[in-house]
Amino acid sequence: MIQVFLAEWRKLRRPTLLLGTFAAALFFNGLITAFIYLMIDSPDGNGDRGRTITREVLALPGGSVNGFASIGGLLGIIALCVFAAQSAQEYTYGTLRNLLVRQPRRLVLLMGKYGAMKSFALLLTVINAVVSIGISLYLSDRAKVTTDLWFTSEGWTEIGHTLVNVYISIIFYAIIGIALGILLRSPISAISIALVWILILENLIGAVKPVTLDWMPGNQFAIIAQGGTPDLSYSHALTLGSFYVLLALLVSSFIFTKRDVAN
Repeated sequence: MIQVFLAEWRKLRRPTLLLGTFAAALFFNGLITAFIYLMIDSPDGNGDRGRTITREVLALPGGSVNGFASIGGLLGIIALCVFAAQSAQEYTYGTLRNLLVRQPRRLVLLMGKYGAMKSFALLLTVINAVVSIGISLYLSDRAKVTTDLWFTSEGWTEIGHTLVNVYISIIFYAIIGIALGILLRSPISAISIALVWILILENLIGAVKPVTLDWMPGNQFAIIAQGGTPDLSYSHALTLGSFYVLLALLVSSFIFTKRDVAN
């Protein structure tokens, strides 16, 4: 499995993929984190969907990672797109057949891919957390936000919890991406279906009947990154999100081991 892990990283570390992915993630990370502080007095709000994040909230021990928690869902969507494309392209270009010549045990091959995905997600989480906290610290004076509690023992605990939550969220998104790539065997189809569902259909259905958002997979993954919301608990999102991911793992593993490798 180590060989499979290293082989996956040979693809993931390509400059066009690695640098492009992290550049996009850091751009949106910086934009959203800065927006929270620069628009803190805006009557239109400075948070998601027009909500207001006050100075008092940002001064709490978890204030340093408030922006990072908000960007967790978007980081997950980026990871979903990357791994949906990577898993589907192996069918499109026929590289999966060559991989199976070197490692005929398909489940071992799939486990190696998931291992590489987890390490990629960890790197994405840590780098974006450092950048988001740095931007928050830099803009705190301008926004007149007190940072005395940010780096206390309680503050570091909040940072650790947020990193774990965002990491779990990114992994859940990425697993769905890999499953869609295996199921559809087309990068364009896998990515477009995932984005249309998460970014458009879930919001449209939720606008018509808000209670449905409590059961939508994309909403669960985003709430996990935030550590729960007043409307939906963290435990509910984690339990339901884990169910969706487990289902995706079972279906994709079965298809991967039983279906022909040709596109």
